[in-house]
Amino acid sequence: MATMRMEHIRVSHAELAKETDMFSPANLIGVGSFGSVYKGIMEWDDEKVVAIKILNLQQQGASSSFIAECEALRGIRHRNLVKIITACSSVDFRGNDFKALVLEFMENGSLEQWLHPEVNERCPMRNLNLEQRVSIAIDVASALDYLHHHRPVPIVHCDLKPSNILLDDDMTAHVSDFGLAKFLSESTDPLSVSASLVAIKGTVGYIAPEYGLGSEISTRGDVYSYGILLLEMFTGKRPTDEIFNESLDLHRFVETAFPTQIMDIIDPQLIRKEEYEVVNDIRQRSKRYKGALFGCTAITRPTNIGMNCSMDL
Repeated sequence: MATMRMEHIRVSHAELAKETDMFSPANLIGVGSFGSVYKGIMEWDDEKVVAIKILNLQQQGASSSFIAECEALRGIRHRNLVKIITACSSVDFRGNDFKALVLEFMENGSLEQWLHPEVNERCPMRNLNLEQRVSIAIDVASALDYLHHHRPVPIVHCDLKPSNILLDDDMTAHVSDFGLAKFLSESTDPLSVSASLVAIKGTVGYIAPEYGLGSEISTRGDVYSYGILLLEMFTGKRPTDEIFNESLDLHRFVETAFPTQIMDIIDPQLIRKEEYEVVNDIRQRSKRYKGALFGCTAITRPTNIGMNCSMDL
């Protein structure tokens, strides 16, 4: 069969090669742990633009990642999750195994690209304002709530981070990349797990530290990652930033400043030029009145939630 057991239009390796101009570097839009993502044009579907994820089957874990992503996304319908169009499991022109996922294309790229843009002539400076960041935070929370509490069997994403949050043309956030996702077992204990801990990889800085100590996979791991994501969104600092070390991590960095000095550590890009004087006034008054941040609850609430979520389990 050309596709995994999914009720979608079947596509072959030859069709995907054609739709990406033979997987041209010009159409390459991303590279991940298990493969590369290309922009493609589906001629059989009204010239629809899609994202085609090609698995590198030479990479250990890529094949199981493909199966995990197919299983996790099959039957999922939620506005904040990337939709799978079809999945190809076939052979290439040389007779080698070939696996790919065809996903909906997100016009505005990843949250990573917006938080930490690489500025050059071809890529203009990007910036997310406060309202957009709050909206994205809500979108991601909605996706996690659906995965954890509104599926027949809860799904743990296991790799939540900015590069796996994609933004459509309306800047609505969609959680993507379910290659490390795990299904929780159907038991009375919502935190019991049917998958082996050996398979947990995740990304340094975002994965719950407790996983490294042998803790079971649980929805709490995603909550931790979400907390780190929030703190990064509002400070502009990655959890792996060079200023952090064994005695200072992103959580402690924010905790130390909260609440009276919170305005000193927020992402400077959050403050537009016309808002600088207002924000500076709030910063001074917040210090004077020991955390009475007046109109800054849109900043203090998300950062407080981020701290609570990213506490050690």
